[in-house]
Amino acid sequence: MYYAEDLIEEIRAKSDVVDVISGYVRLQRKGASYFGLCPFHNEKSPSFSVSPGKQMYYCFGCGAGGNVFTFLMEYENFTFPEAVKFLAQRCGVDLPEEEYSEEARRQSDLKSRLLEIHKKAALYFYYQLKQEGGREAWNYLRGRELSEETIRRFGLGYSSRHSSALYQYLKKEGYPDSLLKESGLITMDERNGAHDKFWNRVMFPIMDSNHRVIGFGGRVMGDAKPKYLNSPETKIFDKSRNLYGLNFARSSRKPNMIICEGYMDVIALHQAGFSQAVASLGTALTVQQCLLLKRYTQEVLLTYDSDEAGTKAALRAIPLLKEAGLGVRVIRMKPYKDPDEFIKALGTEAFQKRIDEAQSSFLFEVEVLERRFDLRDPARKTAFFDETARKLLDFTDELERNNYIEAVARRYDVGYEVLKRKVNQLGMTLGGTAPGPRPRELAGQKKEKEEGIDVSQKLLLTWMISDPRYFQVIRKWIRPEDFPCPLYARVAGMLYEQQEQGILNPAGIIARFEDAQEQRQVAAVFNATLKPVPSEEEAEKEEARREETEKAMQAAIVRVLQTKLDQTAKELAPTDMAGLQRLVQRRRELEKLHISLE
Repeated sequence: MYYAEDLIEEIRAKSDVVDVISGYVRLQRKGASYFGLCPFHNEKSPSFSVSPGKQMYYCFGCGAGGNVFTFLMEYENFTFPEAVKFLAQRCGVDLPEEEYSEEARRQSDLKSRLLEIHKKAALYFYYQLKQEGGREAWNYLRGRELSEETIRRFGLGYSSRHSSALYQYLKKEGYPDSLLKESGLITMDERNGAHDKFWNRVMFPIMDSNHRVIGFGGRVMGDAKPKYLNSPETKIFDKSRNLYGLNFARSSRKPNMIICEGYMDVIALHQAGFSQAVASLGTALTVQQCLLLKRYTQEVLLTYDSDEAGTKAALRAIPLLKEAGLGVRVIRMKPYKDPDEFIKALGTEAFQKRIDEAQSSFLFEVEVLERRFDLRDPARKTAFFDETARKLLDFTDELERNNYIEAVARRYDVGYEVLKRKVNQLGMTLGGTAPGPRPRELAGQKKEKEEGIDVSQKLLLTWMISDPRYFQVIRKWIRPEDFPCPLYARVAGMLYEQQEQGILNPAGIIARFEDAQEQRQVAAVFNATLKPVPSEEEAEKEEARREETEKAMQAAIVRVLQTKLDQTAKELAPTDMAGLQRLVQRRRELEKLHISLE
């Protein structure tokens, strides 16, 4: 939907970026900015910066950046009109009824049509489950002791043995092949034509937090592989940012959330009254899913399978959940494999008791570590305590660390003071904890080393929004068209317009770019690193900073202008004498360039 620029700017101005993002990311103030763990890639050291002054966010690890609209579009997978509506409602701005722009209408219509297709597919699968052809699937679900009410509540269904049954149904409903292909429910290739993604499977509709069907999981009937199959990612389905069962669990009044390994575990727990159960969607738990959980609870209980694969999954999930600011405990499933088996064997009261007795995630990690050592061997036992002491050093809070030292000492019958000395000695030897791994890049992206000219252009633009004095100095020498990069030239032009109007609004500039990649680039432009010069005396420090800035600014201006002049010279016709004379004059001016901030 199209909205006037002044209305969009009003909504953005009333939607403080720190306030909005802190609802998704735990932020801590450091100087003029706020920092937290990036919600768009996995990291251990905070590199995600939110600037209240610029009303922008930027991750120095993966390059994600933008304004408050961009964040919601990236995190919530909103279209721009959806982000505008969300923030308008949040800040109390009434939106007029406007006509759709062509692009906005296309995006909104596409998403609506995909949701419509998935809803019809879910109803179709549910209908097929009740037919004669779905008897095997129905018997399977009833054999797993699911009630008819539970089957209906979760919308469980069946995909026919005929590999194009859903396709034929949706075609009769009037959907074109192009849209069906985009839905992820239909596969099309030259050899086999159009056929269903799912066939001869028990179907589990995957819903977003608003109960809209966005994808499916399917369990095969028979011995075909893979046993479980999930929808591919589409415009409405991102498996890394959704959780199975969250549409029900978010309304639970339980004091925690339970993370399971599979669909059947979630359904069995809900049927047994544990309505806070969720599961990841066929992949390991992600940072985004942890942050999603943080919006609804403060504590998570892990009930992964008790086998080796389940243990590894728990060990991977624990640090991610802790980094999201969640308390983590582990429910013991033994002697049973998963919650479904446990409840069938021992009932709900026994499972509630396991919840009440859930183990600290740290002690669970120590217990898993213990399996690598034969504690009957004195040397191996010493090695075990060495490794445990290393893990105890991860607690930065002294009281918390001492509490866990006490718990470990009590469990393994070792003196508290003895173990505490070992931890402290190891800490002194290591000189602190080792640095964590470098953050992984965003999927499909790879940060490349910037060329000098890109750095120079970004530095100039960052200086221009950092200090009015800097802007006035730079504008004496640089015009927007002098920036060799077209994107930077556009940004500079917008900055000059704002300065003439007596305003400075970097977040507003980002809003004028529609392409997400361009928004990310502009955010990076306004977050170039300006390194201060250290000094013992304040006066010396200020003088050193000024001189260093003057040198750096002059070097950046010269590099940008020189590059632009070289670019112009290559494009200039040999017969254009006037143009050649202007080039010569500009080069002479460049030789005399001197920057002073006094």
